Amino acid sequence: MRTIQIGHSPDADDLFMYYAIAFGWVGNAFTFQNQALDIQTLNEMALQGSLDISAISFGVYPFLAQEQALLRTGVSFGEGYGPKLIKKKGKTLKKNFKVALSGKHTTNALLFKIAYPHARIHYKNFLEIEKAVLDDEVDAGVLIHESILQYDCSLEVECEIWDIWSDLNKQNLPLPLGGMCLRRSMPLSVAIECEEILTKAIEVALKNKPLLSKMLLERNLVRVDLENLKHYLNLYANEDSISLSHTQLEAINVLFKLGFDHKLCPQILDVNDCLIPKEYKDFRNQ
Repeated sequence: MRTIQIGHSPDADDLFMYYAIAFGWVGNAFTFQNQALDIQTLNEMALQGSLDISAISFGVYPFLAQEQALLRTGVSFGEGYGPKLIKKKGKTLKKNFKVALSGKHTTNALLFKIAYPHARIHYKNFLEIEKAVLDDEVDAGVLIHESILQYDCSLEVECEIWDIWSDLNKQNLPLPLGGMCLRRSMPLSVAIECEEILTKAIEVALKNKPLLSKMLLERNLVRVDLENLKHYLNLYANEDSISLSHTQLEAINVLFKLGFDHKLCPQILDVNDCLIPKEYKDFRNQ
């Protein structure tokens, strides 16, 4: 049985979308070996081609498009919400304020750099950002994942990354945060089957959300309580995570163009050219 190396982040939505496979509910065509790593580490591993399949920030994809194809499934978008730039209450940020971001190639870093070109950036693990602000190591920080739900009462939101995105795209498009990529060197028939299995895993997870949520909590796999888990999954692991829609594809293209226009990405792409050609399966079976 072929072994597929897959990487996902340790946040609740990635765990939720993957663990129907880990629990053996779907995906018995391959042996999946998973790693839970912070998103910037996953971005770097995708750049190096270290994994067969990996969760990534959409912001990194233009740097690895030659070697990796985008999957249609396992996506997280913001709809009026997303990462938050936080600071201590009452603090006035200077033009060149120090800020902690969760990684060089994250989507929130791309949009932050466009909005705040003079900020002095320090990259940190996403779990360390709130403390860095509280300890005055930095003036502000961008919170991601479950950190957006609860943070110290001495902190306040300076800016929502969603607002930056809305000002830039002008079309009320959803905010493309994270997706999944797959090594192009993988046989196409295997790649198509992997995408189908991952898609099925999310469908099964959503149909069994109470049970899967309970199992994740019982195994201490998530960092939030039940109520916050429900809220977080409603935001980032929902029906819109199953397969990219036309609107989501359009939003990703806008993000790619913004990155290129602001000289933060090396090339401009059409996301439709980056997807696995799943029609190959029908053609092969004719």
